This record gives sequence, structure tokens and C-alpha cells, in this order.
Amino acid sequence: MVRVVRTVPELPEGSWWDWDVVTSTPELFVLGADYDLTYHHGLELRFQEPLFVRCPAEQFHDPVFRAATGAEEEWVARAVGGTPGVLVAFECDDGGAVQATGLVAARRLEVATGVVFRYWREHLEPGQRRAPWVRPPAAPSAAPPGATGRR
Repeated sequence: MVRVVRTVPELPEGSWWDWDVVTSTPELFVLGADYDLTYHHGLELRFQEPLFVRCPAEQFHDPVFRAATGAEEEWVARAVGGTPGVLVAFECDDGGAVQATGLVAARRLEVATGVVFRYWREHLEPGQRRAPWVRPPAAPSAAPPGATGRR
């Protein structure tokens, strides 16, 4: 029998109702959370080197993290060809009629806090940052050469 490290993340106190996928690359899978994701998020589960991701939806609500079952452990170990560093399981509301199940296996998990803005903000205070997709507003377009703006 393959043994996988089951992980139930210890979340800091807070209203972590809204969740979504912030980043999904071969190097990093990040779930962001807050009470409302319109302008910012304040919590991230940062899965380093994700090996397996079954996330119910891009956005979901009110996850309940739990230890993975033995069957989930064995299934993931077979799917990734070995034992991942962490295995996180959760049930959540994804808007369907029944609770959805999420399952993430990775080499390592970090829980990070701090304000992450989801819009351009010029000056950031220490500990604040912008979400990876946020870019500065486009500069006003320059007039084509020879254009004067006069009639």
C-alpha cells in the first residue's frame, strides 16, 4: 500500500467564503480566498509543483477541507506514479445541486496571507501585491506620425 501525506490546511481566522483559481501552471497552482473576490483576496493556498489537480470549478464557495480517503490516496498515487508530498481534499459549493469534491496533490503546500489586489493600484504598501493577471492601464495611444489633431 502506498502512503500519501494527507493534509488538512490550517487556515488563519477570517471569512474565506469565496474561492477561485489564481494561478495554474506546471510549477504552481494557487487558490485565492476572501469574503468577496471582486477587488482583492487575502488568503492563498500555494501548491508548489502540482502533480494532480481536480478543482470543481474556476470559482467555488465555502470549502470544507478534510483528510483524503484511503481510496483517494491510492488513486492519486497510481495517477502520478508515486507519493506526492501533500494531498488536500475538500468539499465545496460550485453552484450545482450537490457538493463538489476537490483534490490537489503537490510536492509542497504553503498558506500565504496578505492583500492581493485584483486591479491596478499604483502604490502598494509593504506586504501588498497585485494578482498575476493585473497590468498597468494602457498609456494613451500616440497620434500617428504627421497627425496634428487639427482640421
